[in-house]
Amino acid sequence: MKRLGSVLLLILLVVVVVFYFCAKKNYFSGYFGSSQTDSLAVYAVFDNCPPQGDAISERAIELNKFKNRYAFPHPSDFIDDISLAKILEPGNDKDRWPIGKATRIKGYVYEVKSGGIETCNCREREELDKDTHIELVADPMQTGKVQRMIVEVTPRIRDIMEHKGLDWSTETLRDRLLGRWVEVEGWLLFDDEHELNAENTNPGHPRNWRATAWEIHPITGIKVMGRPIP
Repeated sequence: MKRLGSVLLLILLVVVVVFYFCAKKNYFSGYFGSSQTDSLAVYAVFDNCPPQGDAISERAIELNKFKNRYAFPHPSDFIDDISLAKILEPGNDKDRWPIGKATRIKGYVYEVKSGGIETCNCREREELDKDTHIELVADPMQTGKVQRMIVEVTPRIRDIMEHKGLDWSTETLRDRLLGRWVEVEGWLLFDDEHELNAENTNPGHPRNWRATAWEIHPITGIKVMGRPIP
């Protein structure tokens, strides 16, 4: 009986030690509900670029932190009554929605291209370290510059998707999305760096190249869909 008790104690000790080391290695994270923020913490500094990028001004630093979010929105983060048509409505829209909320919108993909060299990405020049700009319109027959909304894939989200087996490179997204109707979801952002390039906040300016400074940035989900029924 004494021997049986010793054996059981030894087995219990082995189980505790194995569990401890597995927990340290995060093997059980999918079963015990480790927070998403913990599991994605590696993206806080990505490719040696912090969330604020290499911005200098206080305004740009705060804006870049929003652009470089890597946590995915929860259901409670979404505003459900936003559409591309509402986003494109004329008028000063700077305070139309709150930053820090998420949404889903449907639109037609007019263009997919690499973003420029930006402070949010520490002025990186490699394609994978730049944002992907997707230009959406509400009607494929009305594609003028001031009728487009910009939504963006960031390097952090692209890398997260790669680890899920999804290719969100600019080249692949262009091949799969250009000329198609899509539903995109992600974080709402008013990019005030482009306030003077947008028709809604700088109406009538000949060099405007977008309808609004509102973006979904970063995008956290993309789904190809059929043309919406009018």
